[in-house]
Amino acid sequence: MAGHIQDRWFKTVSGPHGKSVKVKTDRYGTGLRYRARYVGPDGTEKSKSFRDKELRLAKQWLAQIEADMSRGHYIDPRTARTTFRQYAERWVNTHTGEINSREAAERRLRLHAYPHIGSRPLGSFKPEHIRAWISALEGTVPAESHRRIIVGTVSAALSAAVEDGLLSKNPCRARTVKLPKPGKPRVEPWTATQVFGVRAALPQRYQAAVDVGAGCGLRQGEIFGLAVEELDYEGGWLTVGHQLKRIRGKYVFALPKGGKVRDVPLPKAVASALRDHSEEYEPIDVTLPWRTPDGSPVTKRLIFSGVEGRHVRVSNFNDHHWKPALAAAGIIPERKAGERYASAPEDGMHALRHFYASVLLDAGESIRALSSYLGHADPGFTLRTYTHLMPSSEGRTRKAVDSLYLASTPQDHGPETAQAA
Repeated sequence: MAGHIQDRWFKTVSGPHGKSVKVKTDRYGTGLRYRARYVGPDGTEKSKSFRDKELRLAKQWLAQIEADMSRGHYIDPRTARTTFRQYAERWVNTHTGEINSREAAERRLRLHAYPHIGSRPLGSFKPEHIRAWISALEGTVPAESHRRIIVGTVSAALSAAVEDGLLSKNPCRARTVKLPKPGKPRVEPWTATQVFGVRAALPQRYQAAVDVGAGCGLRQGEIFGLAVEELDYEGGWLTVGHQLKRIRGKYVFALPKGGKVRDVPLPKAVASALRDHSEEYEPIDVTLPWRTPDGSPVTKRLIFSGVEGRHVRVSNFNDHHWKPALAAAGIIPERKAGERYASAPEDGMHALRHFYASVLLDAGESIRALSSYLGHADPGFTLRTYTHLMPSSEGRTRKAVDSLYLASTPQDHGPETAQAA
């Protein structure tokens, strides 16, 4: 037994002739009768009280404590009383990685998890509580893919609680808990007509940004953070060494997504567009903090600038330039008087990256090379995202056979002529 059980209603005293006898204590008949006590792994005594006639339950509880200790599954009851919100807030604050990712996790927990499960002690979690919460999310978060991200954040916090010894197992991983499906839509790249239509509809000072996105595959923050020193016109390369990023309403310079600096081939057409742009709109020196709003100041000579002579403010660009260009190109509806343009997340500047990927795959570029140019950490992710855009094997077969016949019959009179010859 991991400890012993104290009977608060009786005590043992020495009776006549030196024999031990039980006598009633001053607490007899009041309060909880049994107190199960044991010494935990940290060397401190811990206990739990039980009512009269619950001696068997007290013994079972102590036996379970002993079994948990021997298996390494012991959870300190005091830490198990920590609420999910108390632990998750500490977890978010110590979470490593990009600041934007940390803030996004905090926002998801605050808006969608704390109101439902924030006050529940960690030690009381069961799969049924997670199932009920996921069901409630359906009423407030319509997009299944978004619900999956929220549940994933909660699951990550609970996994950390398991590793920290506050929880025996993660209830989100129970077999009866069905996670929302990813629901990621299949990428449908723009046509060249759409790309050049949007380019033509943008103000002239932003048109070359389309060339960088569609011709080099850069993300929006990388485009508007592009600096003069990152362009190698003679060698035909563009270095993606940083991005323009917004954190808590303030702009900073930071490494590209995932901290992945990369080199991308600079096509002559894009190089020419950037040269023409720089002649018309001279690059400007911009000083911003590095990585965080209180980071050390860094100065970059940016290719693209706003009309006020500062760096491009992305939210302003999206609302006042990008969406009107999408509407002019027929990609989204024109807005009604007094209303804002409809939300169009699939038609943001990221669509230019998808177009870039489709062009390279159609030209026969390898997934590994494309993954490197796009800055993906895993070529497998690139393959899963764009595999449906790769030329089919049957298409390559037809092309190979047609090329054979065309080479055999310069007059191109068909297979019958080739056989007759």
